[in-house]
Amino acid sequence: MAPPLRLTHYAAGGGCACKVPPGELERVLTGLPGRATGDLLVGVENGDDAAVVRIDGDRAVIATADFFTPVVDDPRDWGRIAAANALSDVYAMGGEALVAVNLLAWPRETLPFELAAEVLAGGAEVAAEGGCHLAGGHSIDDREPKYGLAVTGLGDPTRLLRNDAGQPGLPLTLTKPLGLGVLNNRHKATGEAFPDAVAVMTTLNRDASRAALAAGAVCATDITGFGLLGHLLKLCRASGVDAEIDATSVPYLEGARASLAEGFVPGGSRRNLAWVRPHVDSGMSEDELLLLADAQTSGGLLVAGELPGHPVVGRLVRRAGGGLRIRVR
Repeated sequence: MAPPLRLTHYAAGGGCACKVPPGELERVLTGLPGRATGDLLVGVENGDDAAVVRIDGDRAVIATADFFTPVVDDPRDWGRIAAANALSDVYAMGGEALVAVNLLAWPRETLPFELAAEVLAGGAEVAAEGGCHLAGGHSIDDREPKYGLAVTGLGDPTRLLRNDAGQPGLPLTLTKPLGLGVLNNRHKATGEAFPDAVAVMTTLNRDASRAALAAGAVCATDITGFGLLGHLLKLCRASGVDAEIDATSVPYLEGARASLAEGFVPGGSRRNLAWVRPHVDSGMSEDELLLLADAQTSGGLLVAGELPGHPVVGRLVRRAGGGLRIRVR
């Protein structure tokens, strides 16, 4: 009997860890059109989670697209994770997902289409859970399998969650544990399954987004491929503030530290840390900083404000001068 197909072995990277490194991406985007003006409320200027266009006084369209290579071997779970991750960009802006279309790349001569059907079914399951219509999409023949969604949502233009609205003194709340990058990398290398990681990645950020709006928050981002430190750096830079992180308050999935110690670190996590390191003041070990920079897939929200039931992991502080600093203790 032939061994089962392992989807993660058909791609060089996996999940959000296969993102283009943040420094390279920013160089590419420099000078391109798409900066906020008029009814375009959020554009490319701060690398926020989605674009936002005002329709009228109390309605704005939130648009995003997100797709990636397999992060787990189970095709339905991969579809669920990819869909939850794409929907998260709308929730991270304080919106509700309205409609999505599938984005599928498939090596049709290598992998049976029955597996693609399972991936699509997983995506449809999570879209339905989020109350988001899913219809149609686009597919191509590709050497690596890829899946995700292009999502359109709605939000109130006066009640958005943005990464440029942080203020000194606000606490930082994290709504999901870290460690997904190292656990997914271990899964790819060994085949060992991590059900708790899958549960985290398939949990929608919708409820956390609604709770943030109810608490009066105006600043948030989701934690995905650039890690906690990378996404926090973008938020601080956009908001003109510094930040402090209490590393002892950051929650991690079981097995994350052991996986790090055994060397299961995605290349994306190391690139993240190299990018943020010039802005980090810390006496913590390199391993601790790697976990804080670990490339997450479908991670939680980082909210400037307190949310009941979720840990406060730091705070925003006034810019001290001499450039952006993130202090980790």
